[in-house]
Amino acid sequence: MDVIGPINPKASNGHLFILVAIDYFTKWIEAITLASVIAKTVARFLKRDIIARYGVPATLILHRNSSPYHPQMNGAIEAANKNIKKIIEKMTVNYKDWHEMLPSL
Repeated sequence: MDVIGPINPKASNGHLFILVAIDYFTKWIEAITLASVIAKTVARFLKRDIIARYGVPATLILHRNSSPYHPQMNGAIEAANKNIKKIIEKMTVNYKDWHEMLPSL
């Protein structure tokens, strides 16, 4: 898991951040926008968008803590973040509702 942001300009709903989770084996990405990154919103994302859909993960790797044991995850999450950032940067020029497009990226 990793956080992208703050993104400027902020979305029309006030969100500035994107929380990204990526599956180690399939490289499937789940992402949501957030106004602020606090434990409560991250826990809600894990519960609602990860555990409820896919079950409890065997391992949870946070981006900042991945290097010593799973250096390959740094590359996967960085690639995903890079692609999301490129698309968001293009969209934020004229489109303040970029948060609505996130599910289709």
